[in-house]
Amino acid sequence: MSSGPSESTREFDLTGSHAWQELSAHQPHVYAMHLREIFAVDPKRGAELTIDVGDLHIDYSKHRVLRETIELLLGLAREVGLAEKRDAMFWGEHINTSEDRAVLHTALRLPRDATLKVDGQDVVHDVHEVLDAMGAFTDKLRSGEWKGHTGKSIKTVVNIGIGGSDLGPVMVYQALRHYADTDIRCRFVSNVDPADLVSTLADLDPETTLFVIASKTFTTLETLTNASAARRWLLDKLGAGDDAVAKHFVAVSTNAEKVSAFGIDTANMFGFWDWVGGRYSVDSAIGLSVMAAIGKDAFADFLDGFNIVDRHFRTAPLHQNAPVILGLIGLWYSNFWDTASRVVLPYSNDLSRFAAYLQQLTMESNGKSVDTHGHHVTTDTGEIFWGEPGTNGQHAFYQLLHQGTRMVPADFIGFAEPTDDLPTADGTGSMHDLLMSNFFAQTKVLAFGKTADEVAAEGVDPHVVAHKVMPGNRPSTSILAPKLTPSVVGQLIALYEHQVFVEGAVWGINSFDQWGVELGKKQASELLKVITEDESPEAHDDSSTDSLVRWYRTHRGRSA
Repeated sequence: MSSGPSESTREFDLTGSHAWQELSAHQPHVYAMHLREIFAVDPKRGAELTIDVGDLHIDYSKHRVLRETIELLLGLAREVGLAEKRDAMFWGEHINTSEDRAVLHTALRLPRDATLKVDGQDVVHDVHEVLDAMGAFTDKLRSGEWKGHTGKSIKTVVNIGIGGSDLGPVMVYQALRHYADTDIRCRFVSNVDPADLVSTLADLDPETTLFVIASKTFTTLETLTNASAARRWLLDKLGAGDDAVAKHFVAVSTNAEKVSAFGIDTANMFGFWDWVGGRYSVDSAIGLSVMAAIGKDAFADFLDGFNIVDRHFRTAPLHQNAPVILGLIGLWYSNFWDTASRVVLPYSNDLSRFAAYLQQLTMESNGKSVDTHGHHVTTDTGEIFWGEPGTNGQHAFYQLLHQGTRMVPADFIGFAEPTDDLPTADGTGSMHDLLMSNFFAQTKVLAFGKTADEVAAEGVDPHVVAHKVMPGNRPSTSILAPKLTPSVVGQLIALYEHQVFVEGAVWGINSFDQWGVELGKKQASELLKVITEDESPEAHDDSSTDSLVRWYRTHRGRSA
């Protein structure tokens, strides 16, 4: 194990801490203030409560926080040893205590000349060895040098994975569609529902299709079920023998034995490591399909974007550290305002899968009810993330954001330059400018609203005035960047990765395991036998599951 700072093993009473008690006493004072008043007494906050990191301009001034609030939150961060915990992660200490592993997704984007040894292994060398292999392979694919079984070049790459092996690649591929500089197009299959695979393959030519099977252990049930079905489809359509598999399948895995048994040449197996969690893996070999589309140079820019924010998170003072400030604000609402969720609103249709990506990143990481010592936590943990792009959300759920009884902190993401633009209907303006005018208007109205007096002054019928009042006082973060580039996508992902770390570190939980998904998978395997066996099954141990299984068997034509 590398040398460096280590996390203290002493137990810590978070809610009983001095900083926590100060924040609890401070919250009613802030609660009593409207954002209009907060801005009135601190008129410079709009220009000063901002942080620039890389290409990202982050404005957190429209939050229900005073400058004193930020100092108290930073005091909490210091009391729990946030900086020391952060440094332990970057040093490669085994901060994933339940699995005794390092947490080193940040190593995936270190430059070639960096130095990091963990458990005696040269991590940077290993990472770039895989990146070089990916680059060599995708060069062949993109140039047409790689041929399928019948001698034709590949036109479609189908990524088969689930969870982090799907959500990351599909989100990034869609976000960077303008950087796909090849005829190769990518598709993605994750759901074990056969409709997903069947619809994806329906119009594909097997002679020009390559499958990327993304499964670290090559045992993930959903992924291997889809992979086996894709294998049958290919061989049936080609009328070929098993030797065709090696020309149309590659693997992102570490299990050479199972990969070879499937028929994949292990020379075309791209590995990653147990210190990379699935939800943190899009910048590893899991991003192979993305590299096939955008090329190794643009993929390098993507990785550099991550590294820009990594360096900021590691070195910036806490009070000027974007992931620290935003993570602490998220915790402020979650624990002191009893808000359960945060909405993510990208004003870019190319980021339409970003909220779904963040759902796994944040909720699988911090959806924990015991601390690192195995004791039940003493406060709520984890934020529920959700969202939709741009003006779509305005015509769906913004009603609740503006006038509902629940306060939902919002993250707005927008860009100065569009990836696409068209003139407005009258031909005098830009559709992108129209989009961004909505961005700025929504953050303004959420914060400052419209009073009854202001509504009445417009001559509104007195009976309708109350219905048109916009209470405001709804918090938001604005994140702006010049353009949606590979680097900026990497920066955005890393910004949220490190917010997750900040919250988990303060809560004292392990953000890097996911035992909660295991029992359901195990019981699904057991129930598969029950719902498919010929004879009527034994009574299940609970009446609801027993009744549901028997209903299903009946409607599948099996004896109940």
